[in-house]
Formats: sequence, C-alpha cells, structure tokens
Amino acid sequence: MKKLFYILAFSTTTIIMLGCGVYSFTGGNTGNAKTIQVDFFPNQAPLVEPILSQKFTQDLQDLFTRQTNLTLVNSGGDLHFSGEIVDYRITPMSATAQQTAAQNRLTITVSVNFVNALEEKDNFEKRFSFYYDYGANQQLTGGILETALEEILERITQDIFNASVAKW
Repeated sequence: MKKLFYILAFSTTTIIMLGCGVYSFTGGNTGNAKTIQVDFFPNQAPLVEPILSQKFTQDLQDLFTRQTNLTLVNSGGDLHFSGEIVDYRITPMSATAQQTAAQNRLTITVSVNFVNALEEKDNFEKRFSFYYDYGANQQLTGGILETALEEILERITQDIFNASVAKW
C-alpha cells in the first residue's frame, strides 16, 4: 500500500511540474515561448563545404523540436535564431619525426544571434566553435567528413541549446 502511495505521489508531482512549465526533463526552460524560428545559416567562411549550411540549419531545428515543445515557424517566432558560419578551417596539429603532420584538425565556428521576444535579457550574439581531429593520411571526404560534421555540429548545436534555453 505504501508503494502505491509513493507511485501516485511521484506521478502527481511530475504531472504538476510539467504542466506548470517549471521543469523540463531535457534541461531546457522555454518559459512562455510557444514558437521557434531558425533562419538559414549561410556559409561565409573562406573555405566552403557545400552541404554545411543546410546540415547545420536542419540539425539546429531538429534539436529544438525534439527537446522542447516549441513549434517551428518561418517568421515571428518567440525564440529566433539567425547567424552565419564564419569559419571552416583545416590545420595540422601534431608533427612526426619527418616534420610532416601526423594529425589534422577541422574546426567550424558559427556566429549566432539569439532573440527571445518574451525575455529580452536572454538575447545574445555569440560565436560557437568545435573541432574534429583526423589522421593526416586521411582525406576529409566521404565517411570521414560525415563523421567529422556529425560530431562537430552535434556539439555546437547542443552548446547553442544550452546557452539559449538551458542557461548554462
């Protein structure tokens, strides 16, 4: 009987907390926002990867629609993301005894402008960046490029999520 009481108490508390918008199990607090607008992020980096803009924009939209109850809109969103990809860079990282690169690093940087129409104090303009290291004897194409983009964009989009609605 005690076990049933605890289960009912936990269930009731959970429903009340979620209904009031006090807490989200994903860690995001969207407040009273109901809609989100994510503009296309053009690639303005000196080195352009053709699929990067579309993939980044789609990944950011997907993250917010999966982890929040926000509805994606084309204009007039309560939460609005815009910006551009400002850097896509490949740099040698470590050298071998023969003075050649043993590893390369792909770094992507995105400039993000976040506007919260309901809470102006939450607005920001920031750069988010992450990298992926791969062997110097590998070409950054095919599966290696896919893996690199997946890892980098997952980290950048999660950092944007944390900065905007998780307040980390």
